[in-house]
Amino acid sequence: MKELELKYGCNPNQKPARIYMEEGELPVTVLNGKPGYINFLDALNSWQLVKELKEATGLPAAASFKHVSPAGAALGLPLDDTLKKMYFCEGLELSPLACAYARARGADRMSSFGDWIALSDECDESTAKVIQHEVSDGIIAPGYTPAALEILKSKRKGNYNIVQIDASYVPAPVEHKQVFGITFEQGRNDLRIDEGMLQNLVTENKTLSPEQKRDLVLCLITLKYTQSNSVCYAQGGQIIGVGAGQQSRIHCTRLAGNKADIWQLRHHPKVLALPFKPDVSRPNRDNAIDVYISDEYEDVIGEDVWAETFTTRPEPLTAAEKKEWLSKVTGVCLGSDAFFPFGDNIERARRSGVTAIVEPGGSIRDQQVIDTCNKYGIAMAFCGLRLFHH
Repeated sequence: MKELELKYGCNPNQKPARIYMEEGELPVTVLNGKPGYINFLDALNSWQLVKELKEATGLPAAASFKHVSPAGAALGLPLDDTLKKMYFCEGLELSPLACAYARARGADRMSSFGDWIALSDECDESTAKVIQHEVSDGIIAPGYTPAALEILKSKRKGNYNIVQIDASYVPAPVEHKQVFGITFEQGRNDLRIDEGMLQNLVTENKTLSPEQKRDLVLCLITLKYTQSNSVCYAQGGQIIGVGAGQQSRIHCTRLAGNKADIWQLRHHPKVLALPFKPDVSRPNRDNAIDVYISDEYEDVIGEDVWAETFTTRPEPLTAAEKKEWLSKVTGVCLGSDAFFPFGDNIERARRSGVTAIVEPGGSIRDQQVIDTCNKYGIAMAFCGLRLFHH
């Protein structure tokens, strides 16, 4: 098949719409549903991300995409009991691929509501069971077991979007797109990202653990498919905060850092022990947790709201408790798709427990940024490569 007609483009008034190949066959097959224009943008960007993560690490990978940027991306590492509770996976038998998606979804569950899923490997029954109970628009993977396909087809009243991609497909080395009737052309960004990009350690701390190297590579590959400007935080083989599409780099760092802090606070015993009523749905639990962690809990949660959500009204998580919890966080990695122009980015990153950073370098104020890292003992590598994505 050379082309696939779509219902409409980015918006319902944008017709006609299709995806097609100038030469050869489309490398994707729709197994269920009717994916749209934005669905395919998410599908093709997210597939590239997980494919490269698998190639770089040898581990199964998953991504949770919204509006052409990842809300989360992760590797298939086991979940401890706390993460299983945070990600609503208690009692499930989790394959490595299922762990990867649970982690990707769990990075920012608010943003992942209605996500597009990408899997690096054939979707198995275990992964499908994790996806089954999440609100999602669709999925792309190189294959599906019969049991997994049956489970996924039952979502959204049988209309869940399921796309299979030819894992051997290699795109043309030059890509094109049109804006305002004008065609843009550029070489595809096919640079391979691996630990070799972390060798230029410019700080006094020149030690990176294997886990830090893994997470920094995870950051770089994630940034490669995140709308710029972008910054992301990672820990334990998963992205925990993404700041995408901001005009100012410090705003990227703050946005991603705030998301990373929320992820850390979801580990707090008070959050894990919130007394939800058994019939409260996952999205409503996510919303309630987000408000509970925020500084507006006392004002936002009225008597009627908390009575519908909790069996008893939870005691607030105080500002002092949050500050104390976050002060103990360490071992977080940070990546940036372009250089940090000022040391304020490092100051903000340190507050979220960052101990290792990768960025391209090349700012006239590089030394100021290096000095700020040295002040806190943070290791920083200059990868020498900008990763803008638009």
